[in-house]
Amino acid sequence: MAAPIAFGMIFQTMYYLVDLYFVSALGDAAIAGVSAAGNAMFIVLGLTQILGVGTVALIAHAVGRKDQPEANLIFNQSIVLSALCGLITLVGGYVLTPPYMRSVAADAATVHAGIVYLYWFIPGLALQFALVAMGSALRGTGIVQPTMVVQIVTVVMNIVLAPILIAGWGTGHPMGVAGAGLASTLAIVVAVALLGVYFFRLEKYVGFHREQWRPRLDAWNRMLAIGLPAGGEFLLMFVFMGVIYWCIRDFGATAQAGFGIGSRVMQSIFLPAMAVSFAAGPIAGQNFGAGRHDRVRETFAKAVMIITVIMATLTLFAHISPELMIGAFTKEPAVREIGATFLKIISLNFVAQGVIFTCSSMFQGLGNTRPALLSTATRLTTFAIPAVYLSSQPGFQIHYLWYLSVATVTLQAVVSFLLLRREFRRRLSAAPSASPVTA
Repeated sequence: MAAPIAFGMIFQTMYYLVDLYFVSALGDAAIAGVSAAGNAMFIVLGLTQILGVGTVALIAHAVGRKDQPEANLIFNQSIVLSALCGLITLVGGYVLTPPYMRSVAADAATVHAGIVYLYWFIPGLALQFALVAMGSALRGTGIVQPTMVVQIVTVVMNIVLAPILIAGWGTGHPMGVAGAGLASTLAIVVAVALLGVYFFRLEKYVGFHREQWRPRLDAWNRMLAIGLPAGGEFLLMFVFMGVIYWCIRDFGATAQAGFGIGSRVMQSIFLPAMAVSFAAGPIAGQNFGAGRHDRVRETFAKAVMIITVIMATLTLFAHISPELMIGAFTKEPAVREIGATFLKIISLNFVAQGVIFTCSSMFQGLGNTRPALLSTATRLTTFAIPAVYLSSQPGFQIHYLWYLSVATVTLQAVVSFLLLRREFRRRLSAAPSASPVTA
């Protein structure tokens, strides 16, 4: 499962890298504005996680029990919730974007760039919920190829649209950062339409059933019980990133641009490990639903082994040649230096971050995501308070934050592992099930 998931995620991330490449030609304020605005995506990702994680876990459990009616009910209720969350995102996004950008941006030009970008991207963010609902349902049943194909098609579309809309290739009317937001929104519209067609014509296990669109609060409660803590993880990440932008804003748009590029590159090179963890969750969930607790433990052990190898390799590469990756997105020496320094230092916690990914995915597979939220809250507490204190001291340097992040991520990995061991003891039997569910 991980290979097509990784392939699709790589293409999905190219949305942002393509935008960043063309936006970088507009100057430091545009880079900083789009990067800071992109941090707001953690809010939307948090909300989509509430929907997606609950959908994956409950459908995976139903598949493990061979309970197709339950899987269909959860899928259709997730579609109803996606429509409601999309509406909330549209209204909240347009209202809250200006105060958010004014709170984190270094100057007026950065504020303006971020607001313009988000205003054009918010409709696409609202549609992410429908995309996540359909993709999560497929992942819960063990099917990932259709989502990958859709992501490839839409990224190619985004790559074509970005230079046309941002730089005005062929039209002579460049839209700047507004074009970056519009290109991504149009690509997401196409993605939702293509997945919808797949469900109507090809998907057999779960599908659209209008009679199941009446809100079922019992189903919502079960989805939210699993999804809310997982969404809280991403909301805390939004706070975490916001703290960093706030702490470095006195260093100007150049510093925020360097951090923005470095963090985007870091997120991109995390994708192989994230794909393995994303595959581990539904596999563990199906085996948990089938009563095969021995396979749940084995899934975790194999996932950690694979992810550790991947992350150790990426650590070596990022530590040796960070300038090579950062230099693809900016020619400004100061921006490149800040981004490369960030990537070189932060790569020291890649293996620990891989352990965190795996543990979080296993919590989702077991249907209890509260420990993952507790783990993330631990990291936020140990990072935010010292970071704010350090930034107020004379002689403060930006790289102090990166070393602090390495220490706190390592601590979070230890906490996540210990919480998962406790969850295994509480929810999994010591011996393999005697009579697993058969096909």
